Amino acid sequence: MIRRHPPQVPAVLWVPAVLALALVVLPVAGLLTRVEPARLPGLLLSPAALDALRLSVITGLIATALAALLGVPLAVVLARSTLPGMRVVRALVLLPLVLPPVVGGLALLYLLGRTGPLGGVLAVAGIRLPYTTAAVVLSQTFVAMPFLVVGLEGALRTAGGRYEQVAATLGAGPWLAFRRVTLPLLLPALGSSLVLTFARALGEFGATITFAGSLQGSTRTLPLAIYTTAQSDVDAAVAMSLLLVVVALLVIVIARPRAVEGRL
Repeated sequence: MIRRHPPQVPAVLWVPAVLALALVVLPVAGLLTRVEPARLPGLLLSPAALDALRLSVITGLIATALAALLGVPLAVVLARSTLPGMRVVRALVLLPLVLPPVVGGLALLYLLGRTGPLGGVLAVAGIRLPYTTAAVVLSQTFVAMPFLVVGLEGALRTAGGRYEQVAATLGAGPWLAFRRVTLPLLLPALGSSLVLTFARALGEFGATITFAGSLQGSTRTLPLAIYTTAQSDVDAAVAMSLLLVVVALLVIVIARPRAVEGRL
């Protein structure tokens, strides 16, 4: 039996790798120097911090579920469809990754606001979206769903379409091939993509404050609470920032390895 050894890392890569790690870790570690350890538990367990964290987790989970419901079919269409114009559609899907989140919030506001083309129709039906918890979910979905779509589309392109082709030769229709072949192919990548989607939704700020506002108990998620609190109590804002960092790390560390193992 041949024992496999992991490939060695070239020595020249260690220096820039350490610098890159420092660029990410040191600013976060710097937050720990701002708050007195004795005050940290009280600041972290304050009603405002816990309420904002609860809202962030709930809306983040809903946004992740909505992104999966809409993003999985979109990823399959982008990866498998041969219709002309798919490159343009793909570019449009990636727009939230490159646009400032505030622009996304403005786009949602002018589409779904009271004077917007869809918002006016909803207003007639008695539905108001801006500055509500639903607006938070839509903002988070808008900025986070591309992470899921990109991950799943890449996985499908890497796997190729040979399995679906074999299923077609055996008499499977498109829907049966999707359920029995394509969907199982997506499951390993789906885990890691959902983790990234939830983490991005958890940290969303710009689109949320523009489209949903910052109303405590209904739209003030943890990132918005950090921004609002920083105007009056820097220590409390730093403590909330540390809380958000810890939650995000727990999500990534706990869920990400399982998703990666699923690919092996």
